[in-house]
Amino acid sequence: MTRHHPIAIIGAGLGGLVLARVLHVHGIPATVHEAEASPAVRTQGGMLDIHEDSGQAALRAAGLYEEFRTIVHRGGEALRVLDKDAVVHLSEDDDGTGGRPEVERGSLRDLLLGSLPPDTVRWGAKVTGARPLGDGRHEVTLADGSRFTTDLLVGADGAWSRIRPLVSDAVPAYAGVSLVEADLRDADARHPGHAALLGGGFAQALGPARGFLTHREPEGSLHVYIALRAPAGTLAAIDFSDAEAAKEALLEHFAGWDERLRALIADADGALVPRPLHTLPVGHRWERVPGVTLLGDAAHLMPPFAGEGANIALLDGAELGEALAAHAGDTEAALAAYERAMFPRAETAAAGSVASLDLSFRADAPHGVLDLFAGAR
Repeated sequence: MTRHHPIAIIGAGLGGLVLARVLHVHGIPATVHEAEASPAVRTQGGMLDIHEDSGQAALRAAGLYEEFRTIVHRGGEALRVLDKDAVVHLSEDDDGTGGRPEVERGSLRDLLLGSLPPDTVRWGAKVTGARPLGDGRHEVTLADGSRFTTDLLVGADGAWSRIRPLVSDAVPAYAGVSLVEADLRDADARHPGHAALLGGGFAQALGPARGFLTHREPEGSLHVYIALRAPAGTLAAIDFSDAEAAKEALLEHFAGWDERLRALIADADGALVPRPLHTLPVGHRWERVPGVTLLGDAAHLMPPFAGEGANIALLDGAELGEALAAHAGDTEAALAAYERAMFPRAETAAAGSVASLDLSFRADAPHGVLDLFAGAR
């Protein structure tokens, strides 16, 4: 027999989980379907800075703000900006008064998962497609061949959403920048020179069309993003199954850079992980489709250079939950209200993220980023 879920959320990322939590706070049950087999199947990425007017506002709506404060990385708001010669142009300590506290993505996800009834998330439920049944209802097909129906379908399933085609024919395009993730573990003890150069929070070492973005993680490791503004396929030409060969290939892109920065590649511990960046068009939106909507990267995938993506996803989830609670019994009114507020907010955030990407790697880098920080002050 085909199962029925009144509200089905596809994807157990931050946005989908906040939506489920806000609905739970309002006494509205929902089911989250997640492709991964368990919450521990993979690490959940690096550090996030959670903004006051978006991510923090969402956590307040979810009744989790105080718990969130207990997992904040103390000192994580420290900031440094360097150039390709490892000259430090900006250095600020974390004095505890900033509005963008840092937290590990995995710790935040665990907080959200722990706030939900135990049967909320269906693990190993990989969605392969969905189709409308009329009157706002949809049928969703899973990889194991099973199906379920729902009165409200929410695509919170990321960049390559299986739900997006129900409302839009937009597909992500290469953003022109690729990242490679690396780690320098136990940095103070094993990599003291790197730790001293980059500080205790977020650091950017930028030059024309390339750079390094680093976060100090709570357990003391340095999480490094090696960034290249390069044609699509650049990373595909590198054999990342051979870590030493991959390092040599990446080092060629940083010829002429200070050896202390090149060593972030050469001294990396473990595997290097390629991450080509993709985006949806700035201002992506759709006409109201009964019984379905999107949030987070499924709705407005953007580059990660302004720290907006996770924050907007959190706010999407919270505001959609609040709208459904406020318009109880009128799902279409709730979805229309949510999308009416979400579209312009996401457009502004996406435009800012694209602008930050361009500033980061322009010909006089890092001066575009330095000018941005100066203007903000």
